[in-house]
Amino acid sequence: MPPAPQTSQHGIPLMMLAILLFTTMDAVAKLLIASYPAPQVIWARFAGMCLIVLLILRARVMTVARTRYPGLHFWRSASQFGATGLFFLSLGHIGLAEATAIVDINPVLVTVGAALFLGERFGPRRAAGVIAALIGAMIIIRPGSSVFTPAALLPLGAALCYSANVLLTRFLGQQESPWTAMLYASAFGTLAGAVALPFVWHPVALQDLPWFVLVALLGTGAQLCIIRAFSITEAAVLAPFGYMGLVFSAIWGIVLFGQYPDRWTVLGALVIAAAGLYVWHRETGAKGR
Repeated sequence: MPPAPQTSQHGIPLMMLAILLFTTMDAVAKLLIASYPAPQVIWARFAGMCLIVLLILRARVMTVARTRYPGLHFWRSASQFGATGLFFLSLGHIGLAEATAIVDINPVLVTVGAALFLGERFGPRRAAGVIAALIGAMIIIRPGSSVFTPAALLPLGAALCYSANVLLTRFLGQQESPWTAMLYASAFGTLAGAVALPFVWHPVALQDLPWFVLVALLGTGAQLCIIRAFSITEAAVLAPFGYMGLVFSAIWGIVLFGQYPDRWTVLGALVIAAAGLYVWHRETGAKGR
């Protein structure tokens, strides 16, 4: 059943705010990764989020931690850690706009996943949208060219993890408090990220501490917004707004790093966006045809 108008009106702005916060976090993370190992920045992102969540919940931690779906929370937390980790790792090798453009194949993947796991219909038109989006991704990474390196596979993996995370968020967000998902995801990410710390730790300069804090704040805000958005609005309605990340990341790439996306990246991004918008149209505007 389509979401009520008021849920879309609230969910869409929350989704757009989440994308803005995520891309800003990615830009700050890329700045930090120039001086610190990516695993250290990944751990700081989750450890900071965990601390923020614990400070907000305080005495309510044990109540919020109660869940009927511990297994789903584990996989949601693992997929979130995978999405963040793979994307942050790619930023040391790929431009911010290019990495974001590849990750932004996820709206179509979300639509496919919704059909497979949430019972939504998946017909030939949506299949065509998926194929077109994959073509767009191949245009960006250009197999056989200098752009196609093992690092280019990292944002593709991040897109898969993000899509799984969104589908699990859609289900869990309708069953439990957003803070339950926040608590489990931040704790998982902190523990998983800590495994690599003894091997990569680099002393943090005092002037860089505010940037680490900012990464944690942005990540926490983005997660809260996206959990709430998918809790009240259908995934197919929200998914195309993820393409706003292409715009935001391109702006940050130009302003902070002087990295202008090349024509192939722009072309591939347009193909992916067109595929996603086509799927969205079929999902929301042509159900009766």
